[in-house]
Amino acid sequence: MKLIRLATRRRVTIAMVTLAVLLFGLVSLSRLDLSLLPDLSYPTLTVRTDFAGAAPAEIESLITRPIEEVVGVVRGVRLVRSISRPGQSDVTLEFLWGTDMDYAALDVRERLETLALPLQADRPLLLRFDPATEPVMRFALARNAEADPAEDGLLPPVAAGDSNTELRLLRRFVDDRLKKDFEGIAGVAAVTVSGGLEDEIQVLLDQYRLAQLDLSAELVAQRLRAENVNLSGGRLEEGDRQFLVRTLNEFQSVEQIDDLIVATREGRPVYLKDVAEVRQGWREREAITRVDGEEMVELAIYREGDTNVVAVARQVDRALARIRDDLPPDLALTRTYDQSVFIRNAISEVVQAAVFGGLLAIAILYLFLRNLRSTVIVGLAIPISVVATFAAMYSSGLTLNIMSLGGIALAIGLLVDNAIVVLENIAARREAGDDWLNAARQGAGEVAGAVVAATLTTIAVFFPLVFVDGVAGQLFRDQALTVTYALLVSLAVALTLIPMLASLGDARRVRGQADDIPPKPQGFFATLRWAIGAGLTIASTLFVRIAGGLIAGLARVLGWVVHPLVRVFNRGYEALARRYPPVLEKALDHRGWTLLAAIGLFAFSLLLIPRLGMELVPSLAQGEFQVEIQLEPGTPLGETDLFMRGLDRFTRQQPGVARADSVAGTGRRLDSNPEEAGEHTGTLNVILDANADEATVTRAIRQYLMAQAGVDFAIRRPELFSFATPLEVEIAGYDLEQLRAVAGRVASRLEASERLSDVRSTVEQGHPEIQIRFDHERAARLGLRADEIADTVVRQVRGEVATRYTWRERRIDVLVRARTEQRDSVERLGQLVVNPGSPRPVTLDAVAELEQVVGPAEIRRIGQQRVAIVSASPGFGDLGAATEEARALLADLSLPSGITLRVAGQSEEMQRAFRSLVVALALAVFLVYLVMASQFESLLHPFVILLSIPLALTGAVLALFVTGSSLSVVVFIGLIMLAGIVVNNAIVLVTRINQLREAGQTRREAIVEAGRARLRPIVMTTLTTTLGLVPLALGLGEGSELRTPMAITVIGGLLLSTLLTLVVIPVVYSLLDRRRTEADLAEGSGA
Repeated sequence: MKLIRLATRRRVTIAMVTLAVLLFGLVSLSRLDLSLLPDLSYPTLTVRTDFAGAAPAEIESLITRPIEEVVGVVRGVRLVRSISRPGQSDVTLEFLWGTDMDYAALDVRERLETLALPLQADRPLLLRFDPATEPVMRFALARNAEADPAEDGLLPPVAAGDSNTELRLLRRFVDDRLKKDFEGIAGVAAVTVSGGLEDEIQVLLDQYRLAQLDLSAELVAQRLRAENVNLSGGRLEEGDRQFLVRTLNEFQSVEQIDDLIVATREGRPVYLKDVAEVRQGWREREAITRVDGEEMVELAIYREGDTNVVAVARQVDRALARIRDDLPPDLALTRTYDQSVFIRNAISEVVQAAVFGGLLAIAILYLFLRNLRSTVIVGLAIPISVVATFAAMYSSGLTLNIMSLGGIALAIGLLVDNAIVVLENIAARREAGDDWLNAARQGAGEVAGAVVAATLTTIAVFFPLVFVDGVAGQLFRDQALTVTYALLVSLAVALTLIPMLASLGDARRVRGQADDIPPKPQGFFATLRWAIGAGLTIASTLFVRIAGGLIAGLARVLGWVVHPLVRVFNRGYEALARRYPPVLEKALDHRGWTLLAAIGLFAFSLLLIPRLGMELVPSLAQGEFQVEIQLEPGTPLGETDLFMRGLDRFTRQQPGVARADSVAGTGRRLDSNPEEAGEHTGTLNVILDANADEATVTRAIRQYLMAQAGVDFAIRRPELFSFATPLEVEIAGYDLEQLRAVAGRVASRLEASERLSDVRSTVEQGHPEIQIRFDHERAARLGLRADEIADTVVRQVRGEVATRYTWRERRIDVLVRARTEQRDSVERLGQLVVNPGSPRPVTLDAVAELEQVVGPAEIRRIGQQRVAIVSASPGFGDLGAATEEARALLADLSLPSGITLRVAGQSEEMQRAFRSLVVALALAVFLVYLVMASQFESLLHPFVILLSIPLALTGAVLALFVTGSSLSVVVFIGLIMLAGIVVNNAIVLVTRINQLREAGQTRREAIVEAGRARLRPIVMTTLTTTLGLVPLALGLGEGSELRTPMAITVIGGLLLSTLLTLVVIPVVYSLLDRRRTEADLAEGSGA
């Protein structure tokens, strides 16, 4: 090949190009972003609409259904699902993969503009559902227990025992100072605060006193708004002077609010304090946050959607020192969660696995080559290919994540394969008598075609990944591109750098380089070119001599250490080399039995596949898990907090638990699709020690919760790949009572299975409601309207923010509502005066009927149809077995008319992903065949080589069965990779057989001789690839759940395929290849 001749002739040029590539690669590496996973573009939009005070049924009919009808026809929408809960509607649109979400969002907004919703409803808000909305960091602010009591601080002394004051001061400090400090950091999108007590001015009205004075709550709110104003009055000119006119009438103190005149009666002013109690309190709490049992104020930091987690965390760390220096001495800011730590650790583990894999591959090279110089030449292919891959990754916009780096680690063993084949053939030419230069040119040229074909077959298997749907295709795109880049670079290295370095073994040629410097020409530019060329020539000569000396010295030192190991290895390999030809001869003599044994082994592996189990993606342990709690609906926040404190205390007593933080209520959530909401819910986040047994801790928590009455719970790891729970049973129909009844029966059957756990139903429990039904005739006779009565009830019970009080640049709500004792029971609610200001007061129970009922907590819809969802997780075993058991349990369930049932969740997504991966595997095999047919110019020989793929499948299945691994998307990707890797050995073997037959040998002689000649490179490449994957297969460190199954698949398939390829492929070749050469004819006539 011209490229090889150019590489051996222009050695300095090749060296300079290599150095340039290394430089660009290192620069690119410094600029690559770190992330846990590739950028996943989840094709989902959520339309959220708030309608305060509305029940789920009203939300469904007035908000959800109209929105579904309008946006359901947007192009690219595959599914519409919704949740109608008290006061809020969430309509989620799932789009087909590949949909342009910017245009989709624009289309949805345009359709929402045409929608007529109730006037009381807020404007619909369009949200992008993105896992990036998980907080990057969490911090907790609390009293510093180690502070010196003599120092002045923010909080009152501990002896004062006023926890409410302490919590209010903490929340105030966070809102005024820390929140603003963190929001000013580059890359931070939002900072949410939960816990503590938020300031509020409360105006608690005495409705009876208001009725006596013919006043209303609406009038009080109007007076508060009217009297709390600061307005600009324009400019006043007096002569040559100008003045700004301002009306200053904002409240300056709570006492001033108390003394507000709200009306006059009989010429005497009525003050606000005459009809209400004005006090400085705090808002009704939506959540109580605790860290290690102590109540604190928490800050959750969210990054911008297009920023990098590690980069944002680094910016926060830089600002954190300054923020802590500005804290009062009695406050302590503690980091409770940092997403970047897991990412850094996961990336570090992959890098270590890649480095150790590379070292093992190089060690195998040395044991085979028994020459340090040759080992260094081939070993250079690894770092050069990896560093050059970083440049390609940077230009493609990829990031350093566990998938892209996993691709590099998987490719480590493959990177030296091409170099081994080239160098082995160069060594063979050298042993045949060629000098180093001709050996490099001829040896590399002879195998260049086979090397190119082998590389293209490996690369070809990644192209069908573009046809993989769902998260699987998005997830493994980075890995496919990374492996492709690395293999292309390794091919270039094998055909340029390896022959160039091998040709340097010609000492005469090296010594002659200095003499080859041409005489100095005339002219400035000619002289400059001459000087540069001469300098590079001398530099390359010095480099070769210095490198040669270092290698020779290193060889002498290492020889004393590794010589015994090399001697043992050589004995083992020589025994294999002696026994292989007789085994091959015997297989050729008994071809039928050989094929029958191979077919039997393959059939046995097929029988094992159903026993492997199936899952979508292995669960990724992050050293933490969440316990989600639901108490009886209507449970007040205080009781929920009391329960969470007991659970928190029990959890922290378990061995291996590093920390636990709890949230009672839902005030901390900042996602676009909260599954549950209310004061009766809670979440416990448990962080484990590095060596903790997660299963033991979760088992203890599960037993504790099962002993508690009236508690619904689920234990989950953070999900990274799917929003659905592992197993969902969707029950569709219209009647809510029928849905509730069927869901209860489904849940009971699933709970009876030991294989399933965390069984929950979306319609198990409802919220207690007080439904007010008006007597319209009675109200009309009294001159009252339903909307006026409803407004009065809302104003008295929920209250109305009349204005805001300014204090030290803080805007504090002024809430007007009835006194607590006048609205703390159904009976007193009925005594509310609904016509304030009238001479004859009318109470609510005089014009309406108050009924206590249990209404639905939420109404879910999928595909514009009401559904109830019963969810569960595998208690043990795999998702596939759990799904099959659920189907079996529900097979004979009788359903009312109009009710349908189907099993969905991750199991449905798993089946869809597996179908697309099977298609991708078939396309990969077909592409491999196309590449080989083009290389061999034959339709038969590629078919022979393809038989190594089912042999590899046999090895992969056996390895998965022995290690207890399940079939998953990760395993399927490993099988696709395997299809491109295992054929390489067969390509090398069949290519040599064809060459020997063309040289005049008989079919049998060529098969035996090719097997003997190619045994060493085949075993060498197999061991370098498998040992390069061993660190990945060990399953050590964070993120190993994604790497280990793929490595096990490739190792098992490659090892068994290699053993069988050396025997089965020659047998099949001898059966199918019916060409008759002159040597075959001569052998036949001689016989």
